[in-house]
Amino acid sequence: MLNHEKVINSLKHVEDPELHKSLLDLNMLRNIKIDGTKIELEVVLTTQGCPLKSKIKGDVESALNKVGATNVSINFGYMTSEERTQLIKTLKKEDPNESGVPKILRPDSGVHFFAISSGKGGVGKSTVTVNLATALVRLGKKVGILDADIYGYSIPSLMKINYKPTMIDKTVIPVISHGVKVMSMGFFTENNPVMWRGPMLNKWIKNFLANTHWGEIDYLLVDLPPGTGDVAIDLANLIPQSKEIIVTTPHNVASSVASRSGSMAKQIKQEVLGVIENMAYYVEKDGTRNYLFGKGGGEMIAEQLQSVVIARIPFARAEENHDSNVYDEDSLVGELFTSLAQDIVYREQN
Repeated sequence: MLNHEKVINSLKHVEDPELHKSLLDLNMLRNIKIDGTKIELEVVLTTQGCPLKSKIKGDVESALNKVGATNVSINFGYMTSEERTQLIKTLKKEDPNESGVPKILRPDSGVHFFAISSGKGGVGKSTVTVNLATALVRLGKKVGILDADIYGYSIPSLMKINYKPTMIDKTVIPVISHGVKVMSMGFFTENNPVMWRGPMLNKWIKNFLANTHWGEIDYLLVDLPPGTGDVAIDLANLIPQSKEIIVTTPHNVASSVASRSGSMAKQIKQEVLGVIENMAYYVEKDGTRNYLFGKGGGEMIAEQLQSVVIARIPFARAEENHDSNVYDEDSLVGELFTSLAQDIVYREQN
């Protein structure tokens, strides 16, 4: 027979898929009624139009079915403004210190920041960001992507995210895709062009960092705009502990331009972790490598910056990948990103 204690215990591990906290702990499960094997309850969502409402419904039903419920009736309600305010206070109770600096930005936060940069567009910088992030997730790390390419945001499209993040008052809950928490200007512009100058860019970057509930996170990858503009400088000021990864192709023009990003990082006292040479070669069916864009671009930048090439990523074969942007774990490119992620984790831990 079902009783209140058995039902509560079955629901303890059902989480809000965005906040990653128990629905019970968040006081989102209410008015539980039990009649034999029939259960009726109310789920109180944070906001109307919750994009993951159906997942919450399915998770609750599945948990109750496992303990013998044969008929589950779920009524959905919504938090009051007072309840949402209290929820935000609860979520942020460990975030600010006495100076009001969000926990994620403090030097002792434990978060590893990587700014992914390039000298010019079209070298696959955002694709590298997405695949490095997902590779880190496969290693069991908690990972976020801040799409700081305000003018040319592409992370939501690359990760096939087709809904907006939830906002609770003025706090944004990142969208999760492939296990990665994602925040991007692309969620807020309706695909309209962004025409801002320095001060507005700085404001939005601060908002993305401070007013986003990142929760527990080990690595935050920041996809920078190409070049050496305001966003890169602002980010270096906000997160001086961030390290830079430079993405280029082997072509000498791309690499010569990309070296400027590395030079700027050096000037503003940011460590250059290394260079990733993307589109380095194409593997023919017989195993030979075809260097479509030439050779040597990555080495040239690394030598100029007194750094190293940390990965050479080839073109992916279409048949090796089911998702054209996030490479399969067992594909050649996917394995290279896993190896790169392992190397980065090792470097950060030693």
